[in-house]
Amino acid sequence: MEKLDPQALALASAKALWENDKATQFLDMKLTDVAPGTCRMAMTIQDQMCNGHGSCHGGYIFTLADSAFAFACNTYNQRAVAQHCNITYLNPASSGDVLTATATEVSQQGRSGIYDISVTNQQGEVIAQFRGHSRTIKGTLIPS
Repeated sequence: MEKLDPQALALASAKALWENDKATQFLDMKLTDVAPGTCRMAMTIQDQMCNGHGSCHGGYIFTLADSAFAFACNTYNQRAVAQHCNITYLNPASSGDVLTATATEVSQQGRSGIYDISVTNQQGEVIAQFRGHSRTIKGTLIPS
């Protein structure tokens, strides 16, 4: 593999990760933007994603944020996994809402990274804030 510039490497890494990410594909998430250490991913809330209160189940919001986190921390072609995550829910989401998770790298040192993910709805209201700690493991997404 020839040496890719950082943006091309981020895109190629995201493409390789996407091909095997069945969970993200199953939930019909859309990868809308990728750059080194960052990612934007969107998902439309379906009726079957809503809980007994009629709002989106928090697990789906967490999953969207976690997927954006995964794509952001894997943009360097070094396999990375979640070491720790937390989420704070700020506003409810409803069926039909389009949620967007924007992941931003805060720190990346050695094998550890910290990423903040903001989940917003189509009006720009913040639905949740997620922080993920990543850890690199052996292997790459794109063969050398």
